[in-house]
Amino acid sequence: MRALFSFLLTIYSLSSFAQLPKGFVYVKDVVPTIQTELRYCSDNNFVGEVIDGYIENKAILTSQAATALKKVQEQLAKQNLSIKIYDSYRPQRAVNHFVRWAKVESDTLMKQQFYPNVEKKNLFKSGYIASKSRHSSGSTLDITIVNIETGEELDMGSPYDFFGSASWIENNNLNKVQAKNRELLQKVMLDNGFRNYAKEWWHFTLRGEPYRNQYFDFLVE
Repeated sequence: MRALFSFLLTIYSLSSFAQLPKGFVYVKDVVPTIQTELRYCSDNNFVGEVIDGYIENKAILTSQAATALKKVQEQLAKQNLSIKIYDSYRPQRAVNHFVRWAKVESDTLMKQQFYPNVEKKNLFKSGYIASKSRHSSGSTLDITIVNIETGEELDMGSPYDFFGSASWIENNNLNKVQAKNRELLQKVMLDNGFRNYAKEWWHFTLRGEPYRNQYFDFLVE
């Protein structure tokens, strides 16, 4: 009976792994020391609930993006630092969830925490939400840097997913520590083949991404 259970568990594990399309990997398999806190697996996000398509706290990327991220992690480890992933591959159904939420202007449960100075009706116009996301192509990720010993996130001057000028890369209202931390994040990512997004200090996309303009919808699990 124990042997049968072991066999079935192996088959289940293999079938779970096989759910990833060719060219995609679990980031932990490539970068075992990476830290992950997928915010859309919880209600700690701008919508205020678990987002469609997020089943488990498992970061997924294209193999090319994960390999590039490994180089970033190796550089940061020399400073006793680590990447923490807030989001990586994002199913199209999650993007659809954002779009539905954005159209309900009365639902402002998380406004004070995530978009206090932006009217919800303007989130599309301002470039914070779109009906298609680079995340769904598998080579875009949202990240910060943490201290390995303490687990504390470096102060970047604004929280993750904060919609407003405080999160823009060209934010000049940062203290010296915040500016230094942002500069480190930007430099290490850009030096290893990623490009940034002007309105979100945490957002990076692999240059030459393999599935550009392809939008996948498999589950994060």
